[in-house]
Amino acid sequence: MTVTRTFSIIKPDATRRNLTGAVTQILEDGGLRVVASKRIQMTKEQAEGFYGVHKERPFFGELVEFMISEPVVVQVLEGENSVQRNRDLMGATNPDDADEGTIRKTHALSIGENSVHGSDSDENAAIEISYFFSDTELVG
Repeated sequence: MTVTRTFSIIKPDATRRNLTGAVTQILEDGGLRVVASKRIQMTKEQAEGFYGVHKERPFFGELVEFMISEPVVVQVLEGENSVQRNRDLMGATNPDDADEGTIRKTHALSIGENSVHGSDSDENAAIEISYFFSDTELVG
């Protein structure tokens, strides 16, 4: 299997509760390695651009406001089949449907405050990584 990279965000509900280390531990224990990480306060423009695919959806404004409400931690993760591995570790979007031991089952507060974001494909991972990181910041 090939080692790939994926993108992850530890969302405001998790950073507010000081869960950055706990979330990262689950990712690392699950076989992913953090090759870049930074804590940022996302601007409204960054959030609108990042989530632009959802612009016409009714929840777009609420999502943007949530993502700029507190700092987030953006990360690049590396490992075998990293996109799927990360998605498995995150669990279902609705924490009630997530498997035991996943990030969302363990830490999410609700469907909206679900603690993490992860890329859904290798192609989107590349786009999302380049949105927040330059090549020189990927040092893993």
